[in-house]
Amino acid sequence: MRTMQGIITSMKREKTATVTVTRQWQHPLYIKSVQRNKKYACHLPEGLKLKEGEAVEIQEIRPISKTKRFVITKKIK
Repeated sequence: MRTMQGIITSMKREKTATVTVTRQWQHPLYIKSVQRNKKYACHLPEGLKLKEGEAVEIQEIRPISKTKRFVITKKIK
């Protein structure tokens, strides 16, 4: 299963958090460092106390709803 690290950008929904994952890569032609952001809707397990702006690790799971395919596994210091 795929795991990624990102930052919580929204906690407005119940049992769901939006996590932004930033990846950085080098453009093959222009040899320039490029950043891309992607937002994922992640399930919030009970017992995890998180706030916006915190770094977390997310893991791919079976589909929970139309948009949720990831769950927050742990908080990164």
